[in-house]
Amino acid sequence: MKKSLILLVVVFCFSCGEDYVPKPKAELRLEYPNAQYVDDNLELPFAFEKNLLATKVVSKQLKAPTKSYGVNLEYPALKGTIFLTYKAIEKDKENLKDFLRDAQKFTLEHTKKADEIPAYPFENKERKVYGMLSEVKGNVASPAQFYVTDSVNHFLTGSLYFFAKPNYDSILPAASYLQKDIKRIMETVTWK
Repeated sequence: MKKSLILLVVVFCFSCGEDYVPKPKAELRLEYPNAQYVDDNLELPFAFEKNLLATKVVSKQLKAPTKSYGVNLEYPALKGTIFLTYKAIEKDKENLKDFLRDAQKFTLEHTKKADEIPAYPFENKERKVYGMLSEVKGNVASPAQFYVTDSVNHFLTGSLYFFAKPNYDSILPAASYLQKDIKRIMETVTWK
């Protein structure tokens, strides 16, 4: 009995020879395919390049005081959508003021939950495209909004939404990827 007890103590002492090492913290690694852009091929008063990852594109005419269209670029793999809204200004300064005010008001509504909202002006004199991209940081419903206009005839707004509860850390990789698509839309938009 004594020999068994001594043997058990010796085995117990030598069986725990390694020190415990905690598992290192890991970062989530999400890899998205390189963006491949093509012309939109939609019958709209404007054209732009879209990412092939936007596999579902829906456009429709909207009921509004001026000619208006809605375009949804759905990214099922990222569970997100870029919503575009086009409005004809019709050379009316009041329409332009109203559209600008609405676009800026929409972005400012996120100040309640946003950590910060950096805004980046955009200008392409050659194509007559002027606008603003706002990146909304924090747990917000829409992490990016933009508008572009020629200030005379055309006004286009856009916003990014995900089909998930807003959690900034979780959606950040997908939001960053889709913000590049938003920038591409702004850079390639042409008025018809």
